[in-house]
Amino acid sequence: MRVKRGKTTRKKHKKIMKQVKGMSHARTSSIKGAKEALLKSLSYSYRDRRTRKRDFRALWITRISAACKENGTKYSEFMHSLKNQNIELDRKILADLAATEPEVFKKLVK
Repeated sequence: MRVKRGKTTRKKHKKIMKQVKGMSHARTSSIKGAKEALLKSLSYSYRDRRTRKRDFRALWITRISAACKENGTKYSEFMHSLKNQNIELDRKILADLAATEPEVFKKLVK
């Protein structure tokens, strides 16, 4: 007796189509286009989860550097002095302080 695979194929296709919901053109109408779009989008999301960390670190450094310039010092000198004084604030917190609490950041620079 032969094995009919209609149910499993339909189930796989429905799973793929559910994941590409919201995309446009052949990506939502044809299973082949949907599969290709899904593979590409998953690879982009994997890659960009790592890239996001780099981007945010660069943004924080830029913000800290701008705040340091306003207070008459260089970014590298500021970070060096923090390390020498054993002040363990990470760049995310420092960037937030520079943007929201400029007076507190000014005290840190001094």
